Amino acid sequence: MSTVRTSRPGAAHRLAALVEDALGGPLPVRLRAWDGSETGPAEGPVVVVRSRRALRRLLWQPGELGLAQAYVTGEVEVDGDLADGLRRMWAATRERRLHPPRLSLADRARAAGTAVRLGAVGPRPPVPASQARLRGGLHSKARDRAAISHHYDLSNDFYRLLLDETMAYSCGVWADTYAEADAADAQRAKLELICRKLGLTGGARLLDIGCGWGSLTLYAAEQHKARVTAVTLAAEQAAHVREQVRERGLADRVEVICQDYRDITGGDYDAVSTVEMGEHVGDAEYPAFTAALHRMVRPGGRVLVQQMSRGAVAPGGGAFIEAYIAPDMHMRPLGETVQLLEGAGLEVRHVESLREHYVRTVAAWEHTLEARWDDFVALVGEETARVWRLYLVGGALAFEQRRMGVDQILSVRPTAEGVSGMPATPGEWYERLDRP
Repeated sequence: MSTVRTSRPGAAHRLAALVEDALGGPLPVRLRAWDGSETGPAEGPVVVVRSRRALRRLLWQPGELGLAQAYVTGEVEVDGDLADGLRRMWAATRERRLHPPRLSLADRARAAGTAVRLGAVGPRPPVPASQARLRGGLHSKARDRAAISHHYDLSNDFYRLLLDETMAYSCGVWADTYAEADAADAQRAKLELICRKLGLTGGARLLDIGCGWGSLTLYAAEQHKARVTAVTLAAEQAAHVREQVRERGLADRVEVICQDYRDITGGDYDAVSTVEMGEHVGDAEYPAFTAALHRMVRPGGRVLVQQMSRGAVAPGGGAFIEAYIAPDMHMRPLGETVQLLEGAGLEVRHVESLREHYVRTVAAWEHTLEARWDDFVALVGEETARVWRLYLVGGALAFEQRRMGVDQILSVRPTAEGVSGMPATPGEWYERLDRP
């Protein structure tokens, strides 16, 4: 790999030495500093450190979160393909096994001296406005409400701009992975697949926990004539779904409730769905959540959980996701979730990975973000738009590289006699799925 260096060492070379000490190996990307100096691999994206403030931020907040803060504020930029830059960093970590070494007192003193010479020493920079600030006990009802609001109450206008006409903010099902497919078609295929797996028929009672902007609720009511109770913690989402219920004349089939799942009363539902909501429940709280799913569905009724997972040795969301996108979220390996569902008395009947489908789903959202960048900046500001660029690009890579997954887990509450009511084979679930 060729390397470009200027004849006169500058800030980039001093920074590179610090980075290589931190990584325990050579730079995987090219580096350009505020004084115009450059060093590192000649080809590929260039990480541009625009000011000493970025270095000061990293001194106060080392690691992924400090880098994310510098990026979303524009103190660090990537000249070139952001996904390529992130991919190179992950490849270097994985293939070269780079990791922060144990730094001696001499190493730390040398780093401090470099920071002084670069003029980077100073007070801690303020936390970016887009970073979540939550208070209260972990997964208390008030804190959970604030965590959900941070992400989902950004504004309905923002999500209308980002999502397709279904307003589905979860992994779609691309019926033919080799064909040019429309994102809205992929979402409708996912909604149809869920309804088929749940066995919804006219008049069936569905509880949709974490209903989002109502994509599944509205689809089940319109296409399968189900009676749906839609539950969300996000006020903006509830307002949108209620508006759609009025416009589509579904008031006799859909009830929208803005509340915590722990406050849901009643039960005996024919089916329960929870689509990419379980990640917000919390680790310690998940057994109570699965017990609630069991309690809410009637004997013989079905429960479908679509949920993100992490690899057995992968970090899952990471510091950036937890600080900016989904505070307090928790992902676990798929097998652990299956065990928790079965521990609550549900019988898991079918598990399906949609990991590759999420790569395409997130790529479609990221394409929309870039194509309408100026509109997003005008609506939410450049800092928030940069948060979402980093989130979508990084998220697609996490699914691509198997650090994260997403799965549909179908379970049933058997009757006292052990009757499940499930079909002998699930083949009909997928027939003409792209044309429901």
